[in-house]
Amino acid sequence: MPKKKKPTIYDVAKLSGVSISTISRVLNAPDKVNSKTHKRVMDAIDRLGFIPRAEARARALQNTARIGVLTPFFTAPSFVQRLRGVASALSKANYELVIYPVDSIDHLQGYISSIPLMQNIDGLIIMSLSLEDHDAQRLSNNGMETVLIEYSHPELNSILINDLHGGRLVAEHLVSKGHKIFAFLGDIEPPEKFAIHPVKSRLAGFKQVLQEAGFSLPKAYIRSCPYTQKESRQAALELLNLPKPPTAIFAASDIQALSVMKVARQLNIKIPDDLAIVGFDDIDVAEHVDLTTIRQHLDESGRLAAEILLARISEHGRPLQHINLPLNLIERLTA
Repeated sequence: MPKKKKPTIYDVAKLSGVSISTISRVLNAPDKVNSKTHKRVMDAIDRLGFIPRAEARARALQNTARIGVLTPFFTAPSFVQRLRGVASALSKANYELVIYPVDSIDHLQGYISSIPLMQNIDGLIIMSLSLEDHDAQRLSNNGMETVLIEYSHPELNSILINDLHGGRLVAEHLVSKGHKIFAFLGDIEPPEKFAIHPVKSRLAGFKQVLQEAGFSLPKAYIRSCPYTQKESRQAALELLNLPKPPTAIFAASDIQALSVMKVARQLNIKIPDDLAIVGFDDIDVAEHVDLTTIRQHLDESGRLAAEILLARISEHGRPLQHINLPLNLIERLTA
């Protein structure tokens, strides 16, 4: 019986109706191809079961000693700390870290579709990005070992935190301190549809406990604002200039909590006597400014993701892991 001919790039071009150079761009520079063309080419690749030559070479080599990290906002302190954890684990194992920054849904889709086909990395860590079922399936089908951080899918390893519980911890702490007028500040509705949005869950948990304790959180005391210093400070100023200003503010990130602290000091508001402030993340600077915050073990989550990934690479049959990292309220001098 004659051996079935393997599909070639010419077959993909014929089925998708685009040029070979366009197919090459889809595989090697997906961010330079519009979404419709990208989908048409990937649909043809999936239907034909096409394997690029680069992947065949990579599989022959078996190990590139490179791990990729897909991440949004990788300059934000919380992401840098996670990457620090990843890098520390990889350096011990002599693996190179390759960062793929994501700034749009098309960018994400491009990486997710081309990385498993090109096989120029040994494994992938996806930080704080949501994943469609077909994307997870593509990673799994192509043998691309993957660990998700802050997102879960049954076919891939994952490391999660419970943002709802984190919000509850903040409210429980502030209620126990005797506060009665509360406010919330955070990036509740960010425009990036490709990233996960944990702030909503933090707000929901915060409100749950306040309601259980007999307190309300009126809309006037909730401010949605981006992570920028300018807009965070403006939101803090609006809250502190309310007719009945809050005595406690939960900022959904430490960076925004720092902005609240700066505005409070400019208004000569004593912290924590007149205003309690709680952040979220426990980035390095939080300890230096004595900020009360929710610790989500950023370095640990990165290190653990890398260790799980390396274990799966060395032993593909290992069971998938879905790990929930605990959150802790770290009480310092601001609340």
